[in-house]
Amino acid sequence: MKKKYDIITFGSATQDIYLKSKKFLAVSNRNFKVGKGLCLPAGSKMKMDEIAFSTGGGGTNAAATFANQGLKVAYCGMVGDDYFGESAIKELKNLKIDTGLIKKTSKKLTNVSVILNYPNGEKTILVYRGASDDLTKKDIPWKKIKNTKWFYLAPFAEKMANITEDVVDFAKKNKIKTALNLGYNQLTLSKSTLKRILAKVDILILNQEEASLLTKIPYQKEKAIFQKLDKLVDGICIMTKGADGAVVSDGKYLYRAQPPKIKLIDTTGAGDSFNSGFLSGLIKTNSIKHAVRLGIANSAACLQKLGAKKGLLERGQKWPKVEVVKELCGQNNLCQLKY
Repeated sequence: MKKKYDIITFGSATQDIYLKSKKFLAVSNRNFKVGKGLCLPAGSKMKMDEIAFSTGGGGTNAAATFANQGLKVAYCGMVGDDYFGESAIKELKNLKIDTGLIKKTSKKLTNVSVILNYPNGEKTILVYRGASDDLTKKDIPWKKIKNTKWFYLAPFAEKMANITEDVVDFAKKNKIKTALNLGYNQLTLSKSTLKRILAKVDILILNQEEASLLTKIPYQKEKAIFQKLDKLVDGICIMTKGADGAVVSDGKYLYRAQPPKIKLIDTTGAGDSFNSGFLSGLIKTNSIKHAVRLGIANSAACLQKLGAKKGLLERGQKWPKVEVVKELCGQNNLCQLKY
């Protein structure tokens, strides 16, 4: 039977609200984990210089890239029965993403992130964990999600982390390939649970800190991390590195690339845009080097616009050349091949 979808995405749907003011003041104080924080005058009003609204969330951000790249996509998740939930659904429909797998709830409002941008470019994000993170096993329309080739799992937070294994098991049973972007809450699952999950996925995606946390190896020791990940995952492992690009392992080779020089506007959605760009390229060409290039280019394009979806590449759109370096993993004298 022909599959209805190329891919179904899972994860959060969020309303992002951006606030920028010249009066936001960053102050140094050891009471903050990072040594400094945002200071606001108590009991007074503060003028905002800019305000902007954009939908976000790992599940919907990835779905937008897949749709832009010409894939048949559906999003499976939960939103509140409120204005922001309706706004997210409307935008997905405009992107030609199937919204029939979305569940609405009146128990919680749609997830919201308020991004406070400082004059020096730093930011603080205020997060409301709402409807998306309360998705449970019984909320998923299991019969309807069988009809796809791929699952993409954005990070599952809060209670939703507990259904990670259920979704991965369902995919394995129904011969659906899975790309898993593990988040912090999922990394707190038991060691035995994580081991079972990782053994069943086709692609594992982590950032540097998450890769280090999972493997218990300092993130600077990349090859040691990948050697351990390759034993856990019988497929492709990816470590994203922020401004330093990404490294991908197929079990034999490492493929690494750095982003082109751009004018940075907003980092929201940078990881989602790389992950979904990579998977789009892999689905369409089955070439890791092409997938890395598309992932890096899509992320760079996203970073040049405010919001997680506005700058995403369209199918056929030209993008800057991305150099990929291929290394034989695990060798002392690495053979580097530039494409």
